[in-house]
Amino acid sequence: MYDICCVGHITSDKVVTTKTVRHMAGGTAFYFSYAVCNLDVSYLLVTALAESDIGYVMNLRDKGIEVRVQSSAHTVYFENIYADDQDHRTQNVLATADPFTMDQLKSVDAKIFHLGPLLADDISTELIKTLAGKGRVSLDAQGYLRMVKNKKVYPVDWPEKKEALQYVHILKADEAEMEVLTGHKEVSKGAKLLAEWGVKEVVITNGSMGSTIYSDGNFYNIPAYKPKTIEDATGCGDTYMAGYLYQRVKGKGIQEAGQFAAAMASLKMESPGPFTGSEEDVLISLKNPFH
Repeated sequence: MYDICCVGHITSDKVVTTKTVRHMAGGTAFYFSYAVCNLDVSYLLVTALAESDIGYVMNLRDKGIEVRVQSSAHTVYFENIYADDQDHRTQNVLATADPFTMDQLKSVDAKIFHLGPLLADDISTELIKTLAGKGRVSLDAQGYLRMVKNKKVYPVDWPEKKEALQYVHILKADEAEMEVLTGHKEVSKGAKLLAEWGVKEVVITNGSMGSTIYSDGNFYNIPAYKPKTIEDATGCGDTYMAGYLYQRVKGKGIQEAGQFAAAMASLKMESPGPFTGSEEDVLISLKNPFH
């Protein structure tokens, strides 16, 4: 029995900022896995990618991360272009990978399954339903709200949202994604509607403005922790969720888990690539916040 199992594609990313252009691995699976690898948690990554990119998996295994990998015809290839403030990005999709199936997960037991679909057909509603019978499902909504047309990514609604979300215990979305899902700009209204659809813990992030978590009729306001420098915001949401789920699976309350997650995401922004720090680094940051 694992504490947390993450399901998602590792991507091959081109990250364009006003300062640099870099080629690197990415995706929820990548950033989440790195973020938890130095935490005291039993963890498994289930991913799929082309055999030519197996080096990404080998690097994760070298870090001590357990990975089950399925061969795919292609690896997901994203181009992320960031504006100055790093809160806004333009995305292009240059290749896609095979979707996940229950065959890859039937022998896996976990307390929490964190699902990180990058595109709408990565993880089916039926797979969400099946995993909910094995453990609590945590879901990053972003992939279901992306339509790829002529390689460009456009925001769309998720047709199966009401059917699927009744099986989701923890949902993570940013404010723009929440608005697409619910039609509400106000976090209070959007979060309540998502809860009505069955989500037990609604996590709404808003970049440098902080985050809000709604559960059991209560709102938890989580401050953003200002990084010393902003180098790279890619993967911040995944890092946040790694910190949040780590704290929750250890029995910590929502407010404490949210603040730990926010501090961890802030530290990640201070250097390019994934979070490579420790729990102690996050705790020190919490004691000396810059916000």
